[in-house]
Amino acid sequence: MTGPEKPLTGLDKQPFDKALTDELVRTIRSELREEFREQTKKQRRKATLYAASGATALYAGAAVALAAGLALALALPGWAAALIVAALLGVAALLLRNAARPRAGRPDAGRYADPAAGIPVAPGLAPDGLTAPGAPQGGPSAPEAPPMPSAAPTVPRQTPGGGDGERGER
Repeated sequence: MTGPEKPLTGLDKQPFDKALTDELVRTIRSELREEFREQTKKQRRKATLYAASGATALYAGAAVALAAGLALALALPGWAAALIVAALLGVAALLLRNAARPRAGRPDAGRYADPAAGIPVAPGLAPDGLTAPGAPQGGPSAPEAPPMPSAAPTVPRQTPGGGDGERGER
């Protein structure tokens, strides 16, 4: 103890507090780092499995398309069988794309409005469903420049210190 003549102040306790704070920060950082490392490892494994699943599904789809083409080739010429399989795959792609588009009841419904497909325009948007009302149609563009004033504004020329504006002169 320092005695009654010299009471402890916050500055005298600073090295102890700083060491304790530094140790606490190091411990928290190491724990967080370990937790993030563990989560990243799990997510990496999951992403790898999803990628492998997608690649396998792609090959399975190609095998099914090839089998359908070969089966059709038994009754039709090869080119006609390939054309039919390509048309079926195109229709499947179109159906999948339409399934991915937002519907009227979903939260992002007004983002891509398509009145022809029955998807209404969200309230407050222009008829194309993509721009704000009053915005120019056909894509984003810069707003018009304000009109040019008839005369240039006059500003009194004053410099700090009373000089004529030249540097280094007073």
